[in-house]
Amino acid sequence: MKNGFLFFFGLFFVLALSWAGLVLGSQAQMGDLSPHYDDLEGKSFPERASGLASRGQLVYQDLGCAACHTQQVRRPEYGSDKERNWGSRQSVARDYVQQARPLLGSSRIGPDLANFGMRAKEDGVDAASLLVSLYNGSEGMPAYRFLFEERKIIGESSPKGLQGVAAPGYELVPTERAETLVAYLLSLKQTYEFSEARPFEPVHANEGAHE
Repeated sequence: MKNGFLFFFGLFFVLALSWAGLVLGSQAQMGDLSPHYDDLEGKSFPERASGLASRGQLVYQDLGCAACHTQQVRRPEYGSDKERNWGSRQSVARDYVQQARPLLGSSRIGPDLANFGMRAKEDGVDAASLLVSLYNGSEGMPAYRFLFEERKIIGESSPKGLQGVAAPGYELVPTERAETLVAYLLSLKQTYEFSEARPFEPVHANEGAHE
């Protein structure tokens, strides 16, 4: 091939330029983004997840939950996320600054989970009921029974055992992975009103205004 070196050099240059524009451009635009400190609340948002929830994020990632769930509320003009009660506002880059690896997801076979903790609180879903849901599964979601240990009750039963699920004489106790996963899911909240999350509203001239 004539001028093969120039062809491959040009191809490499184009790819390098594209990479620089995408990666370095994004870094220049959002690399200095930091949590917002609220003087009235006396703390920064988004808040850093607890150690238990942080470990649960690793379980969420390991189980491949991001293949069926997203964690990003879309803008009103891009879908009906707000009508589905998945969030009161769109997600923005600042929502993820405390996460080393945001799990935005790739599809929505299941509901978006960006505000799952908020929805669970409103619906009265606590850690115990969520553990039962993980064990039983539901329509469209598999049962994660390997996250629980079945034991024969000898003496007193464990206070962590699932209620109304185990066979008589046995108990189902969640493993550490199950407990941290639930802690992570209940920690998912994007409720603070960042200024950049407000929808753009063009300014219109007042009708009938005097010139």
